[in-house]
Amino acid sequence: MYAAQYADEQPDQAAIIMGGTGTTVTYAEYEAASNRVAQLLRAVGLRRGDHIAVLMENCPELLEIEGGAERTGLYYTLINTYLAADEVAYIIANSQARVLFSSPARQPVAEAAAGKSAGLERMFMTGAGEPPPGWESFDAAIAVQPDGPVADESLGAAMLYSSGTTGQPKGILRALPEGGPGQALPVMEFVKAMFGFREGMTYLNPAPLYHSAPQASVAASLRMGATIVVMEHFDAEQWLALVERYRVTNCQMVPVMFGRLLRLPEEVRARYDTSSLECIVHAAAPCPVPIKQAMIDWLGPVITEYYGATEANGFTFCDSAQWEAHPGTVGKAILGELLILDDAGEPCPPLADGTIWFRGATAFEYFEDPDKTAAGRREDGMTSTVGDVGHVDAEGYLYLTDRKSYMIISGGVNIYPQETENLLATHPAVLDVAVIGVPNEDLGEEVKAVVQPVDPAAAGPELAAELIGYCRDRLAHFKCPRTVDFVDELPRYPTGKLYKRLLRDRYWVGHQTRIV
Repeated sequence: MYAAQYADEQPDQAAIIMGGTGTTVTYAEYEAASNRVAQLLRAVGLRRGDHIAVLMENCPELLEIEGGAERTGLYYTLINTYLAADEVAYIIANSQARVLFSSPARQPVAEAAAGKSAGLERMFMTGAGEPPPGWESFDAAIAVQPDGPVADESLGAAMLYSSGTTGQPKGILRALPEGGPGQALPVMEFVKAMFGFREGMTYLNPAPLYHSAPQASVAASLRMGATIVVMEHFDAEQWLALVERYRVTNCQMVPVMFGRLLRLPEEVRARYDTSSLECIVHAAAPCPVPIKQAMIDWLGPVITEYYGATEANGFTFCDSAQWEAHPGTVGKAILGELLILDDAGEPCPPLADGTIWFRGATAFEYFEDPDKTAAGRREDGMTSTVGDVGHVDAEGYLYLTDRKSYMIISGGVNIYPQETENLLATHPAVLDVAVIGVPNEDLGEEVKAVVQPVDPAAAGPELAAELIGYCRDRLAHFKCPRTVDFVDELPRYPTGKLYKRLLRDRYWVGHQTRIV
């Protein structure tokens, strides 16, 4: 089924509920709005295979624009709202978007980016106010469109971009599905099995919709007739309140959210009823073992985990029981054949680290970038994001070590900082942490921890010494930070991914580095 059928069968059921305001869009309203967007897209001359871009915070309009694109055979690119104007302009140009949609909340960046995007033909701004010069009112444009489907309905798809944490973002292109938006998608059965999705569930989305996992999860939920509760921004106690209020059954999260929840006072955590939860999926970043175990102990064996990139070139998966039997794993391969290869392209033995590759999973290419596409593909059909490092145990369970680009080379020794980050994240004084390599005249690089403390007033030499000692008591000394810096906040995307390149660049100004 898909939204049009639910609009007929259960028109008054809530399709979208905004967590902060309670604004509700029923299935009948969502279907009508998506059709109006589809009619607008055809009216401005867009046809199957064309591209649009959306720079917008979490809101119903974003999902309605996405729904319109999926009814007209378009590629739609949802742009990270934390990017600067030049970065947004790069994605608009690189995606060959002909139309841009934005909102008053993103107006300054949207205007600046549009001014650098010569390929744009039309620009629409949501909101009741007068749009800026050169822009058209989205609300007025769709108000005059019919709310029935376009005559040539055709299924569109997202063309999302890699996060750009280690380099320029890359557009991830797949062939458009054949047929109309009502066709059954084979991937839906895979999603149901992996994420525990079911028809009639209540899905809570706590993350930005421009990110691949939230986008795909919400899109799948709408095809199942679910009620989707969308948080404008993640707040730990609000998350608990929404779970209780709407009897949430399913959610997808990232480990940094787990940390925020676990740091709530015990009396706050106990105040809310979470018994409706059936499945919480997490991914996007490695989760420290003590944090995940604490979540399972609190909420029960409803925590599942997968590993896979936006490229969807392969997936691993584990449920709570599998993880507790293999603490720290991100699961066994369920899509594609998993291989760990050394730098010479040869298979690594169990427990030996190497680059993660998959064979036989979904096909993708980096849009208009054959060199990057070729770098992640071998003649025998294997694909990789060319950066993730890990190993498998004797039973085939995968463990992530880090990304190649985060590796620290200190005195000729290769150090993957994820292990140190995971340890420091368990210290009660640490709210967030990143471990990076910084210049050292003798060693080339040295290990530094950049810490956001729970209590900003505690930042100082005494806490730094305590954290260094905490590591040295538990890890080989060469893996431990020599120094600790304190910050008010680390540069994380709301998806939970650490923008480590930006953090590290601050320390490498005026120096040369082999780290990409």
